[in-house]
Amino acid sequence: MTDKHNNKPKPDDRSDNVEKLQHMVQDTLENMEEADETMEFSSGKEKENIKAKNERREQAVEGMRQEISDESKS
Repeated sequence: MTDKHNNKPKPDDRSDNVEKLQHMVQDTLENMEEADETMEFSSGKEKENIKAKNERREQAVEGMRQEISDESKS
């Protein structure tokens, strides 16, 4: 049975955001490298899909790097 009066949100702890973001960037870059290797053995539509996904990953990395920069300033 849940107590309705104890629904407090967790405190917003951002102390390790930069570290988490850096790890996410590294993982994404590794995924891009793996996708590039896979693309060598792909053809046609599959190759186009991999290129498109890597472009989205690159945009995500840029966003994460900007967030790292913003977080490290605060």
